[in-house]
Amino acid sequence: MPGYVPTRAWELQMKRCFDIVFALIAGLLSLPIMLVVGIAVAIWLGRPVLFYQTRAGLDRRPFRMMKFRSMSDARDAEGRLLSDAERTGRFGLLLRRTRLDELPEFWNILIGDMSLIGPRPILPETIDALGERGVRRCSVRPGLTGWAQISGNAILSNDDKLDLDLWYIANRSFWLDLKITVETVLVMVLGDRISERRLWAARQSTPKV
Repeated sequence: MPGYVPTRAWELQMKRCFDIVFALIAGLLSLPIMLVVGIAVAIWLGRPVLFYQTRAGLDRRPFRMMKFRSMSDARDAEGRLLSDAERTGRFGLLLRRTRLDELPEFWNILIGDMSLIGPRPILPETIDALGERGVRRCSVRPGLTGWAQISGNAILSNDDKLDLDLWYIANRSFWLDLKITVETVLVMVLGDRISERRLWAARQSTPKV
């Protein structure tokens, strides 16, 4: 498969062990934060506080991803849902920028649907539309954070995100995962910034078919 470097079995086992340990420790430590966020979501955005959606996992197997909701159910005078921007508001944007809405995904990591590091899970129909590139994107477990998330994330185009995800899959290693973990914390504090250098490398190295 072009642009794909297979990972040795013991590396996959180490990554899975690390995911379990990290999800347990981080999940327990973040319980007070999740309690506060959950209460705030109930007050500002309504109930239920958790949002579930089917996403494509490893080998395109569907799973239910769990997040804190970041949009309300606000409607206009005729009962129609308002736009996504109007229903998100400042509080929802804050949750997304700080990634606090993704804390419940520690459970998805713990049960094996996700990994700490990998391409973000997206809708099955979106994966299907990507063809061979979608197949390659699903050759690893989706992640809580990934190469695209520390290289521009929300301000990147979908094509750029895909190039970065495929570059990660072809070049993944323990040290790259460690780098992504550390930089994710910086992004949570400083916000998203596009890395033109990483984009250039990803565009050069990932085939388009």
